[in-house]
Amino acid sequence: MQPVQVKEVKEWKIEKILNKRKVRDIVKYLVQWKRFTVEHDSWEKEEDLENTKEVVVEFKKRVNTKVR
Repeated sequence: MQPVQVKEVKEWKIEKILNKRKVRDIVKYLVQWKRFTVEHDSWEKEEDLENTKEVVVEFKKRVNTKVR
């Protein structure tokens, strides 16, 4: 699989966000990458997911509905 070209930078597609954590005031999301195995899941800074805001919003909605 090839990365997607966004603003002259290669980026990989996100399947979904699995979790969220905050360490020293830095928010990170555990990302499951499309067409990759679980070994490739990685923690990414919120600011680095700027081009995929809809995925972050979807995660927040999913988490909020589970908490209730």
